[in-house]
Amino acid sequence: MAVLSGLAWVLTSDGTPPEGSASMTLLVFATAVVAWCSGRFEDVHVAVAATSGLLLLGVLTPVELLTAFGAEPIWLMFSAFLLAAGLTRTGLPGRLVAALTARARTPRQLAHLITVALVVSALLVPSTSGRAALAVPAHSALADVFGRRERLVRALALLIPTVILLSAVGSLVGAGAHLITSQILAATTGSGIGYAQWLLWGLPLAVVTSHLAAELVLLLHTRPSDRREPLRVPSALLRTELDVPHTWRPVETRAAWLLAVVVLTWSTNEWHGIPAPLPAFAAALVLAAPRSGVVSMSRAVSEVPWSLLVFMATTAAMGGALVASGAAQWLADAVLVGSGYALVVGVVAVSAAAHLVVQSRSARSSVLIPMVVPAALAAGMNPIALAFASTAAAGFCHTLTSSAKPVAVFSRIDAPTYRSTDLLVLSAFLGPLLVAVVLLFSVAVWPLLGLPLH
Repeated sequence: MAVLSGLAWVLTSDGTPPEGSASMTLLVFATAVVAWCSGRFEDVHVAVAATSGLLLLGVLTPVELLTAFGAEPIWLMFSAFLLAAGLTRTGLPGRLVAALTARARTPRQLAHLITVALVVSALLVPSTSGRAALAVPAHSALADVFGRRERLVRALALLIPTVILLSAVGSLVGAGAHLITSQILAATTGSGIGYAQWLLWGLPLAVVTSHLAAELVLLLHTRPSDRREPLRVPSALLRTELDVPHTWRPVETRAAWLLAVVVLTWSTNEWHGIPAPLPAFAAALVLAAPRSGVVSMSRAVSEVPWSLLVFMATTAAMGGALVASGAAQWLADAVLVGSGYALVVGVVAVSAAAHLVVQSRSARSSVLIPMVVPAALAAGMNPIALAFASTAAAGFCHTLTSSAKPVAVFSRIDAPTYRSTDLLVLSAFLGPLLVAVVLLFSVAVWPLLGLPLH
């Protein structure tokens, strides 16, 4: 992206940079992108420094920055993390994994049942790294059971982070990048993407790409003989490893009902107008009740990744400044050349490849969405459709162990796991496949679900 920023200077029609606040904003933005690409600094430190620079230059006002911190997506993510802290202690996510995987009788069934569990977990845990941490004990249990079948164990180690990353698109709270996209859209077009809308558009894509990835991992990293050999997963061992009691407990029933109410309330927000953070926060309070709760409120609050929330707010403010100053329009005209389907193809391809340069998923959305929105408006296209396609494609980050936290976590587990060459082989097939599927959804599926390109 730093290279693209430099090229943008040359590719403008008159060869001159933008003037005034747009020029200053672009300079700060380009500096932040270079810092993110270098990998030498924490993402949140770069975002805070860049936002501070915009404040000092007068491009961003204190009120605009405070508004970004008080935006609904920030509080939604905060409430979702509080709720997740309680849900994980009830044992409900672990019971789901154990119940599903115990039904497998072949490696293919096991891979797809694990995929189902991980897709569902995207609705429960609002963090890809958090879901990876929860999945490590499950993989360890499976590795103990299938220790002699090393290729299968390695394939599962690759499958789990792959599906965690791809399934995140199924939920608005599945990744911070989604909330950043919605917040930037709301600031620039007046309309963000609600939970129900994201679920309607993202969950089908998450299901399709996750199961395609499962098949791809099996085909590339196991042999036909591995896939034919039957297996049996002892559910008791899985429950022990995941610290899930044998019998269903009342607290799990209560947690399941709370989760159902929260998801239902989120999904029907357009009818009742209740702000999305409120039901999640109320459910978190129930799970953190002094006598009947499963976690103290202080403990739940301590598990909230505050640096992520600060990063989301500051990068959303940066994105708004890029658009408001005109820098995003200038940069979009220079970099995102084309209109119609050519623009869609370019946006999706660049978004999928951006992880090679900017490792943080949230940072990629902060870089791309402010350019995508004005490019879509200039081309007479639906900015929400193009921004959603970009965010979905940016979920591909499987090429290197440093490309995403779940990939890094499973590359260092104490069990047979994948090598860097395995990632390269998978990404060589998965990258083009994901781009093709996102383009197919953009053209043929999402318009049927109320998200047309034009």
